[in-house]
Amino acid sequence: MTIYAPVLDGSQKAFLSCYLDNLALVERLHRLLLDVIKDEFERLGMLEINSVQALLLFNIGDNEVTAGELKSRGYYQGSNVSYNLKKLVELGYMHHQRSEIDRRSVRVRLTEKGRQVRAVLAELFARHAEGIERRALIDASGMDEINMALKRMERFWTEQIRYIY
Repeated sequence: MTIYAPVLDGSQKAFLSCYLDNLALVERLHRLLLDVIKDEFERLGMLEINSVQALLLFNIGDNEVTAGELKSRGYYQGSNVSYNLKKLVELGYMHHQRSEIDRRSVRVRLTEKGRQVRAVLAELFARHAEGIERRALIDASGMDEINMALKRMERFWTEQIRYIY
Protein backbone atom coordinates (compact mmCIF):
# COMPACT_ATOMS: atom_id res chain seq x y z
CA MET A 1 0.00 0.00 0.00
CA THR A 2 1.42 3.34 -1.04
CA ILE A 3 0.62 6.40 1.00
CA TYR A 4 0.72 9.73 -0.79
CA ALA A 5 1.38 12.95 1.06
CA PRO A 6 -0.69 15.85 -0.23
CA VAL A 7 1.13 18.58 -2.13
CA LEU A 8 0.46 21.81 -0.31
CA ASP A 9 1.19 25.39 -1.23
CA GLY A 10 2.60 27.88 1.28
CA SER A 11 -0.70 29.02 2.78
CA GLN A 12 -1.96 25.43 3.06
CA LYS A 13 1.26 24.41 4.84
CA ALA A 14 0.90 27.35 7.22
CA PHE A 15 -2.73 26.44 7.96
CA LEU A 16 -1.84 22.77 8.49
CA SER A 17 0.93 23.81 10.89
CA CYS A 18 -1.54 25.94 12.89
CA TYR A 19 -4.07 23.10 12.90
CA LEU A 20 -1.47 20.65 14.23
CA ASP A 21 -0.50 23.20 16.91
CA ASN A 22 -4.20 23.44 17.87
CA LEU A 23 -4.47 19.66 18.17
CA ALA A 24 -1.40 19.46 20.39
CA LEU A 25 -2.68 22.33 22.54
CA VAL A 26 -6.12 20.74 23.03
CA GLU A 27 -4.43 17.51 24.14
CA ARG A 28 -2.06 19.34 26.51
CA LEU A 29 -4.86 21.45 27.97
CA HIS A 30 -6.93 18.37 28.79
CA ARG A 31 -4.00 16.65 30.50
CA LEU A 32 -3.15 19.87 32.32
CA LEU A 33 -6.75 20.25 33.54
CA LEU A 34 -6.58 16.73 34.97
CA ASP A 35 -3.27 17.62 36.69
CA VAL A 36 -4.77 20.82 38.15
CA ILE A 37 -7.70 18.82 39.55
CA LYS A 38 -5.33 16.15 40.92
CA ASP A 39 -3.22 18.81 42.66
CA GLU A 40 -6.31 20.42 44.23
CA PHE A 41 -7.53 17.07 45.53
CA GLU A 42 -4.07 16.21 46.91
CA ARG A 43 -3.91 19.63 48.61
CA LEU A 44 -7.26 18.91 50.25
CA GLY A 45 -6.29 15.33 51.17
CA MET A 46 -9.00 13.89 48.92
CA LEU A 47 -7.09 10.90 47.57
CA GLU A 48 -9.88 8.34 47.16
CA ILE A 49 -10.79 9.25 43.58
CA ASN A 50 -8.79 10.40 40.59
CA SER A 51 -9.18 13.55 38.52
CA VAL A 52 -11.05 11.77 35.69
CA GLN A 53 -13.60 10.47 38.20
CA ALA A 54 -13.93 13.89 39.83
CA LEU A 55 -14.52 15.54 36.46
CA LEU A 56 -17.11 12.88 35.67
CA LEU A 57 -18.97 13.76 38.89
CA PHE A 58 -18.78 17.45 38.00
CA ASN A 59 -20.17 16.86 34.50
CA ILE A 60 -23.04 14.68 35.73
CA GLY A 61 -24.04 17.33 38.23
CA ASP A 62 -27.70 17.16 39.23
CA ASN A 63 -28.64 14.88 36.34
CA GLU A 64 -29.59 11.22 36.45
CA VAL A 65 -27.91 9.47 33.52
CA THR A 66 -26.80 6.16 32.04
CA ALA A 67 -23.29 5.33 30.89
CA GLY A 68 -24.62 5.28 27.35
CA GLU A 69 -25.91 8.83 27.67
CA LEU A 70 -22.51 10.05 28.85
CA LYS A 71 -20.85 8.27 25.94
CA SER A 72 -23.37 9.55 23.39
CA ARG A 73 -22.87 13.13 24.61
CA GLY A 74 -19.25 12.67 23.61
CA TYR A 75 -17.75 13.17 27.07
CA TYR A 76 -16.25 9.72 27.61
CA GLN A 77 -15.22 6.47 25.95
CA GLY A 78 -17.48 3.48 26.68
CA SER A 79 -15.22 1.17 28.70
CA ASN A 80 -13.65 4.13 30.48
CA VAL A 81 -16.98 5.54 31.66
CA SER A 82 -18.32 2.12 32.71
CA TYR A 83 -15.23 1.41 34.83
CA ASN A 84 -15.27 4.85 36.46
CA LEU A 85 -19.01 4.77 37.18
CA LYS A 86 -18.61 1.36 38.82
CA LYS A 87 -15.75 2.64 41.01
CA LEU A 88 -17.71 5.76 41.98
CA VAL A 89 -20.71 3.64 43.00
CA GLU A 90 -18.44 1.30 45.03
CA LEU A 91 -16.86 4.29 46.79
CA GLY A 92 -20.24 5.87 47.61
CA TYR A 93 -20.05 8.89 45.30
CA MET A 94 -22.96 7.75 43.15
CA HIS A 95 -26.27 5.91 43.52
CA HIS A 96 -27.20 3.42 40.85
CA GLN A 97 -30.55 1.89 40.03
CA ARG A 98 -31.56 -0.60 37.35
CA SER A 99 -34.25 0.53 34.98
CA GLU A 100 -37.61 -1.12 35.57
CA ILE A 101 -38.19 -1.29 31.82
CA ASP A 102 -34.75 -2.41 30.59
CA ARG A 103 -32.93 -4.36 33.31
CA ARG A 104 -29.63 -3.97 31.41
CA SER A 105 -29.77 -0.21 31.77
CA VAL A 106 -28.51 1.39 34.98
CA ARG A 107 -29.20 5.01 35.88
CA VAL A 108 -26.76 6.86 38.14
CA ARG A 109 -26.88 10.07 40.14
CA LEU A 110 -24.62 11.73 42.69
CA THR A 111 -24.82 10.96 46.38
CA GLU A 112 -24.16 13.66 48.96
CA LYS A 113 -20.50 12.58 48.90
CA GLY A 114 -20.49 13.03 45.11
CA ARG A 115 -22.12 16.45 45.40
CA GLN A 116 -19.34 17.49 47.79
CA VAL A 117 -16.72 16.58 45.16
CA ARG A 118 -18.70 18.52 42.57
CA ALA A 119 -18.77 21.53 44.90
CA VAL A 120 -14.98 21.38 45.32
CA LEU A 121 -14.55 21.49 41.54
CA ALA A 122 -17.16 24.22 41.12
CA GLU A 123 -15.25 26.34 43.64
CA LEU A 124 -11.91 25.58 41.94
CA PHE A 125 -13.28 26.55 38.51
CA ALA A 126 -14.84 29.73 39.95
CA ARG A 127 -11.44 30.69 41.42
CA HIS A 128 -9.81 30.05 38.04
CA ALA A 129 -12.38 32.16 36.18
CA GLU A 130 -11.96 34.98 38.70
CA GLY A 131 -8.16 34.80 38.41
CA ILE A 132 -8.23 34.86 34.60
CA GLU A 133 -10.57 37.84 34.65
CA ARG A 134 -8.66 39.70 37.39
CA ARG A 135 -5.36 39.28 35.53
CA ALA A 136 -7.06 40.32 32.27
CA LEU A 137 -5.74 37.21 30.50
CA ILE A 138 -8.94 36.75 28.49
CA ASP A 139 -12.10 38.86 28.63
CA ALA A 140 -15.66 37.60 28.21
CA SER A 141 -15.72 38.23 24.46
CA GLY A 142 -12.41 36.37 24.10
CA MET A 143 -13.88 33.42 25.98
CA ASP A 144 -16.89 33.50 23.66
CA GLU A 145 -14.62 33.51 20.60
CA ILE A 146 -12.63 30.53 21.92
CA ASN A 147 -15.83 28.63 22.68
CA MET A 148 -17.29 29.33 19.25
CA ALA A 149 -14.09 28.21 17.51
CA LEU A 150 -13.89 25.02 19.58
CA LYS A 151 -17.55 24.25 18.89
CA ARG A 152 -16.92 24.63 15.16
CA MET A 153 -13.99 22.19 15.47
CA GLU A 154 -16.20 19.78 17.42
CA ARG A 155 -18.89 19.98 14.76
CA PHE A 156 -16.33 19.37 11.99
CA TRP A 157 -14.86 16.31 13.75
CA THR A 158 -18.34 14.95 14.46
CA GLU A 159 -19.19 15.27 10.78
CA GLN A 160 -16.01 13.40 9.89
CA ILE A 161 -17.04 10.47 12.06
CA ARG A 162 -20.68 10.39 10.97
CA TYR A 163 -20.57 11.25 7.28
CA ILE A 164 -17.18 10.64 5.73
CA TYR A 165 -16.50 7.02 6.56
